[in-house]
Amino acid sequence: MDFEMPKEERQLKTLISPDELPLWVPGKIMCASDDLGWKGVGQRTYRYVGQDVDIPPMDTFMIVQYRHGETPMDRQIDGRWTRTRCRPGDFSLLSRSADSHWNWTAGIEVSHLYLSDSLMARVASDMQGKEVTQVYLHDVLHGSDPVMTHIGNEITREAMERCIGGPLYVEALAVQLAVQLLRGYASCVFKTPTDRGGLSEREVARLEEFIHANLQDAITLEGMAELLGMGVWTFNRQLRRTLGRSAYAFVVEKRIERAKHLLRSEELALKEIAASCGFSDQAHMTRMFRAKLGVTPGQFRSGI
Repeated sequence: MDFEMPKEERQLKTLISPDELPLWVPGKIMCASDDLGWKGVGQRTYRYVGQDVDIPPMDTFMIVQYRHGETPMDRQIDGRWTRTRCRPGDFSLLSRSADSHWNWTAGIEVSHLYLSDSLMARVASDMQGKEVTQVYLHDVLHGSDPVMTHIGNEITREAMERCIGGPLYVEALAVQLAVQLLRGYASCVFKTPTDRGGLSEREVARLEEFIHANLQDAITLEGMAELLGMGVWTFNRQLRRTLGRSAYAFVVEKRIERAKHLLRSEELALKEIAASCGFSDQAHMTRMFRAKLGVTPGQFRSGI
């Protein structure tokens, strides 16, 4: 069954919660911690068929543990694709506030572990001995770590068995999981007196000119950062502070703006508009329109 979130609901939040994830990635929930009173951590087990989905930025950090089934897996984050094969015992990481696109072809069962931003920042600050303002998980699609696996399995077991003292036990496990992530799979931004507040108006204007000039081509995070003389992490952080979204989301927004203009003013075929705006194909443009506007390009053109 194809699920579609109503347009009005999509506009209420910039970040989606784990509860909203099934609206974008439909699957059968096998177990969940929703009503167990856990703080800063959550768990859900899903059974999925093969899918091709865009996931809006989430308000939590997500660890995906593969429990049953094996599948080829393609994922895009901030414009960069990773291809691998995932099987039981592997895990994937998705950082908070990260736009992502996932594609897999076989049926799988996975355990999702969700860690809150406040928990990760608190543990990171305690570990570093100074205030951490932001945490970013590395782009890991295929990871293998016995410590991560053990902690994740214990959290999932607590969600399934609902043992006495569960919330207290899971809280301790969540801290252990956060420590393990911060040791080997994360980067932190520290609060400093000289920390910039964001991009200047001139930098935003240069960036927009660059994107418009290259919209029909692949625009990389590295290319945009180099344009402004910044590292990738610094650039993406400053852009988020200034515009409230990632570089990938900003480029997609500009692609959609151009597509809307062409749909209104020219009688080009949809596949021509998709190519002109830098979408990989017409189907990609349609997915982006549905996700951002709640309509297909054809519906937008006809005024529906």
